[in-house]
Amino acid sequence: MDAGPIIWLNFLKLSNHVRLDKFICECTSLTRTLAKKALHRGDITCDGVVVKDSGFKVIKGMQVCLEGEPISLIGERYLMLNKPIDTICSTIDEVYPSVLSLLDIEKPETLHIAGRLDVDTTGLVLITSDGQWSHKITSPKKECGKRYLVNLAEPVDESLIPIFAAGIELRNEDGLTKPALLEIIEPNLVRLTITEGKYHQVKRMFAAQGNHVVGLHRESIGSIELDPRLDLGEWRYLTDAEIASI
Repeated sequence: MDAGPIIWLNFLKLSNHVRLDKFICECTSLTRTLAKKALHRGDITCDGVVVKDSGFKVIKGMQVCLEGEPISLIGERYLMLNKPIDTICSTIDEVYPSVLSLLDIEKPETLHIAGRLDVDTTGLVLITSDGQWSHKITSPKKECGKRYLVNLAEPVDESLIPIFAAGIELRNEDGLTKPALLEIIEPNLVRLTITEGKYHQVKRMFAAQGNHVVGLHRESIGSIELDPRLDLGEWRYLTDAEIASI
């Protein structure tokens, strides 16, 4: 699996200095208690000098080592994952496992999912630690397009294209959906691009037209396309260009 780029945090974004025990916790899986025990054992060096004081201030450019191995602050992270069915876009396992359980990555608890998919939906999921970045994806005001490949129980024809473009009234919703782009590939297979994220929106839009979605796969979010090299359940880091495109 391609590890891709990891963006290392500019130390000054945190502060001009930070407590050593906090620094250790941010860089590793150690709790504050375990970090203090490592300090007490003399496992931590700063610029080659053993430091046992948990309140010691780490400054920019200082090399901190744990048992002789350098440790560094991990900055914001951005990933794409090809979601399989029977997984959920939650930060914890529930009836089904969380998509985060598919990640072999340090400190997964710092990550969240930028836009959800239903348990029976496959395809592109974006995962990040950057709240402002994910807000650009999920906020309705940003109108970030999401494109889906949709398998339908009943065939459709081109008469449906202007109906989706005009907006559809959903059950128990006020007003119409925002204009959606419908492309018919085969009578029972279409692509649909929407700029909202209402509950079960794609399924409800077709249900409003008397049809039933039997398969749903997200292909893209904004200009970020699901990497065709990723099998279901696989992931990679986003490129700098993909991150900047949101």
